[in-house]
Amino acid sequence: MPILLPFHKSILEEIHDPATSDLLILARGLGLRRTICTLMQIYDSKQSLILLLNASPEEETAIGDELGIMGCRRPGLRIVGYEMGKRDRQDLYKNGGLISVTSRILIVDMLQSDIPTELITGLIVLHAEKVTALSLEAFIVRLYREKNKAGFLKAFSDQPEHITSGMSPLKNIMKELQLRRVHIYPRFHEDVKNTLETRKADVIELYQRLTEPMEAIHHAIVQCMTITLSELKRSNKTLELDDLNVESAYFRSFDAVVRRQLDPVWHKVGPRTKQLVGDLATLRRLLTYLLSYDALAFHAYLETLVASNTTSVTGAAKQHQSPWMLTDAANIIFSTAKRRCYVLTAPKPTSSVPESQVIDVDDEDAWAALDEAHGLTGSNSRDNGKKKEEKKPWVPDNMSPVLEELPKWDLLADVLQEIEEELMRQEAVSTRPPTRGTNTVLVMTSSPRSSTLVSEFLGEMDGTAQKGSRGRSMMERKLRTYLYWKGQNARQKQPRYQQPPRFSAPQSQSSQPEGENSEALKRKDKTRQERSANRRRVRGGAPMTVAPSKPAVVDPKVESRDDGDDIAAFLASQPSDLLVSSDADALLLETLLSSEAEIDFDTHYGLLVPSQMVVVRAYTDDTDDQILAELQPRFIVMFEPNLDFVRRIEVYRNSNPGMGVRVYFMVYQLCCEEHKYLAGLRREKESFEKLIRERGSMLLPIFEDKHAGKSDAVIKTISTRLAGGRKELSTVPSQVIVDMREFRSTLPSLLHASGLLVIPATLTVGDYILTPDICVERKSIPDLVASFNSGRLYTQCELMSVHYKQPVLLIEFEENKSFSLETVAESAKSYAKPTSKYPAKKSTGPTDSDRAPPSIQSKLVLLMLHFPRVRIIWSSSPYGTADIFNDLKANAFEPDPNRAIAIGAEEDTEAGAGINAAAEELLRCLPGVTAKNVKYVMNKIGSVRELCELDRKGVQDILGVEPGNACYDFMHRGERKTGSS
Repeated sequence: MPILLPFHKSILEEIHDPATSDLLILARGLGLRRTICTLMQIYDSKQSLILLLNASPEEETAIGDELGIMGCRRPGLRIVGYEMGKRDRQDLYKNGGLISVTSRILIVDMLQSDIPTELITGLIVLHAEKVTALSLEAFIVRLYREKNKAGFLKAFSDQPEHITSGMSPLKNIMKELQLRRVHIYPRFHEDVKNTLETRKADVIELYQRLTEPMEAIHHAIVQCMTITLSELKRSNKTLELDDLNVESAYFRSFDAVVRRQLDPVWHKVGPRTKQLVGDLATLRRLLTYLLSYDALAFHAYLETLVASNTTSVTGAAKQHQSPWMLTDAANIIFSTAKRRCYVLTAPKPTSSVPESQVIDVDDEDAWAALDEAHGLTGSNSRDNGKKKEEKKPWVPDNMSPVLEELPKWDLLADVLQEIEEELMRQEAVSTRPPTRGTNTVLVMTSSPRSSTLVSEFLGEMDGTAQKGSRGRSMMERKLRTYLYWKGQNARQKQPRYQQPPRFSAPQSQSSQPEGENSEALKRKDKTRQERSANRRRVRGGAPMTVAPSKPAVVDPKVESRDDGDDIAAFLASQPSDLLVSSDADALLLETLLSSEAEIDFDTHYGLLVPSQMVVVRAYTDDTDDQILAELQPRFIVMFEPNLDFVRRIEVYRNSNPGMGVRVYFMVYQLCCEEHKYLAGLRREKESFEKLIRERGSMLLPIFEDKHAGKSDAVIKTISTRLAGGRKELSTVPSQVIVDMREFRSTLPSLLHASGLLVIPATLTVGDYILTPDICVERKSIPDLVASFNSGRLYTQCELMSVHYKQPVLLIEFEENKSFSLETVAESAKSYAKPTSKYPAKKSTGPTDSDRAPPSIQSKLVLLMLHFPRVRIIWSSSPYGTADIFNDLKANAFEPDPNRAIAIGAEEDTEAGAGINAAAEELLRCLPGVTAKNVKYVMNKIGSVRELCELDRKGVQDILGVEPGNACYDFMHRGERKTGSS
């Protein structure tokens, strides 16, 4: 059971009272889940109904496990999922206890009165920073407070950065949750500070410098980010982009901030601006991958970036290329990343001078042969203690593998060696093992990929090798996989009729003289390069803008293509057993065999002593607290810095007073990793300070019942035909029938807020039923495109046209986004007229516009031609849609939910009662029977048997001549066969 620290107890004392509703904002890493579980343990009772909202499936599982450890097992936390039926949910709600339910299920149950809202004891809302006026949680709180004034609501958040954007964000959240009390606990809070500074862990900070190639790449990437940001600001001077800088670009939220700034004018900006926004995200990922990927994986990722930047989806040259790839800094990135992996040397030219006259002082093989002749093989004086590595047979002759390793790998190996020596020293000094904690070493990384890479390095590390080459075997294995991947890509790019080119260095002897062979190869390579260069000049648009006065920059695409051709030729000339298998199973089998895991099963798969375990794990959320509590490690290595985990270690150290904890904090010095850590710390501090200031000056909202005191709630103007336009009393409230699937959107919440009664139902036709005659099919822009592509929209419009007098297609745009279906560039491009002065050139083939599918506008026109009665309503946002619905419902009758659910039946309310559904389904399957005439056929016959007993004339009288013949022939086909036989 987790131990509560003093500041945890003070928090619980303030928020545990069921008579109050509170919002708690706690700094990440200080044990928010521990606080929530303790609070739920206090409320756990069969006489109370506690609902947990906004929890992810992983959080539900973790909270349920922790509650089980704390003793809440009978029945504990129950999870309501989509597989649970309506009756089961009703029984679960009546039994009470702790229940976790999704917002979408709960809102439907509250609207259908499946849950006794007035009997709910309280709601616990996680991730309060996500609550907005459009969220389902705000809808739930409104319904909850309409029928339950006494229940409590506890909201929690550990993301203060998300509550600082916009005008009065804290006030807006408290308004939507209808709260009046907020508690803010940052790391510098007095109670937290006094508690965590009582016992401090032994922290060893290790600052590692980058290698020179990594520093060059890092500087070049930052330079590209600066250029891209300045270009983005220059091309959008009307927007407030002054706050955007390279430091803020280190975080993922930067992409969302930039996109949110550009969303209102997204339809006005050109493709260049959109390319710049995408480039910023790409460069931010490059900074992260430089420090976490190995050299080969980073180089391979750069090559995929080059390929995707120069070639479009259709295979043609890309028109709008990334501007940063045309800079000198990009050339530094690509060339240096390649040099970190391998170096290509030119093949030695053949000469007429005899070999005996060529003197090469750097030829190690010649010196070794000379030493052996003089009997000096044991001294190895020429190597100076360095052992020359033998060249692998699968490495091309002109390739020298460099295989630079990450600097932190050697640092990690030294740290683990120090920990092992410390454990041996402690065992020698004290014979009694420590009472608390284990000798398990916990290594924490930033991502699962980094964890896998560190695990591979530790598993294949050569402890006797010198620094910088301890992971040589792992890197050689990755190089072998990389060469195979590179060769396969080059082989796929070549035309089928063209033979793969020979490698530049001769690999085998042939009857043809070597000089003639090399000359032929040179001519062939030169011809191929000229042809590809001409093709690139014709198709590519961006390279033509480079000024000829600038010095020539090596095109990384040309380099990578030539390397790929050479590697493909080399692999083709080698035996098949040297190639890396493309089959994943064969590769796995090769790995298992090379590790010699079959020699001793118990050694590799048996139980390990905790002192011999090194657990490598990625940072997650509050689950890390549970990992620390279970493993009880005394040595923790933070391979990459993380602010949240530093605080988790502080809480873990103070929760175990008798345990000595040593933490190795590893960080790259003078790079984005250190800057990002410090910037994150500063951002969180400033966010908390802003929240504290807002709380001090915030005007608390006064909540009132919107439905109370409205005298005109049941009065409605039915028609102007009434004398004087007088008002007539209506006992039916203004309501709208909403399909169950629509509760994923924000519109039902806004309809309820506007005063309409929302009735959830499973509708076959339409999404919203406003009146008996008006049926609305709502489509967002992505849904509209998907419905056109699948053909679903045609069927939906056909059903609405059959069953409703006024079918409506509502096309809804998102709030604060462009109210346009196409960009300015797209609309201007299609209406350009060629003049007679400059006639258009004849195209050699279809253009990109010819290959592109029809536009949304043309599809909408075809849809209107097929269904003239369907009306299209354009809405700029869900707020506008709510106003449109209220206007459409004015002076109209209210819809009937029963009829809307059973749509397709006759206007008679008794139609459909007592009908065998299976027989009706069988009748619909017969030829000639359609959805339009099935009700007519059912009124004419009493059963399917009666239809089968009719003669041809009788079937024709019901269905018509041609449909009747088809149906009669289908039903009596077997009888004719029997008669003929």
